Amino acid sequence: MSASPSTDGAVLQLLLGSNVAAVADVIAVMEGIDKLLPGKDGLKWFNLLYLKVTQQVQNQPSASGWQDPAWLTHLDVVFARRYFKALVAWLQGASDLPSSWRALLESRYADNVDRIQFALAGMNAHINHDLALALLQTDAEMNVVPLSGSPQHADYERVNALLEAVLPSALELLATGILGELAQDTGKIGRLLAIWNVSAARDLAWEFADHLRALPEINRVLALAAQDQITGALGRSLLLPIDSLPAQSGTPTG
Repeated sequence: MSASPSTDGAVLQLLLGSNVAAVADVIAVMEGIDKLLPGKDGLKWFNLLYLKVTQQVQNQPSASGWQDPAWLTHLDVVFARRYFKALVAWLQGASDLPSSWRALLESRYADNVDRIQFALAGMNAHINHDLALALLQTDAEMNVVPLSGSPQHADYERVNALLEAVLPSALELLATGILGELAQDTGKIGRLLAIWNVSAARDLAWEFADHLRALPEINRVLALAAQDQITGALGRSLLLPIDSLPAQSGTPTG
């Protein structure tokens, strides 16, 4: 559990008392979490990155418009709820929290970990573990199975491009532009993005959702467990001392 039980209690109360039914609700909850968490808490920096990229994507829609905005909005809300659900599980001491999320949440107060590392470790957990499940849930609730080249897939790929465009500047803000926080080295951003690429991770999540959709329930459980272990290991690697990370020339992976 965390080292800040009073703050965690307030965060848990906020989450349990929130009705997240629209993207505006997602943003409001993340803003509330940001106000409650202290700067020494690594979760704050993933939450703030998620908040900033959500706001920027909302403010920079596709130039040609979305082909299926209802599907995309529903996916955004379902996806965010999975982050909130994981956080509630952690705060309530659940024993079955995915390894993907445990990698970040167990390290919230670790020393010598940069804000951008916490932020990307959270993105890793959320995208590599949660996104495929959010896709399956959205498709089931909206009675659609989007194929490659479908309107839904086109919108998804446009979001990939937007995220790839805004993520470096959002990470730079975390490193240098937060009032009251000491500036950190932005040169590390490229090294982290060389080993964790948001578009690659989201493309793999789409493919994994397709894979899961075709599996019997028992095989789906096994596949999710294996994916969770891999994602957890990658998350822990993102939280290692920055000098031990591969150089920027490495091949981006999801």
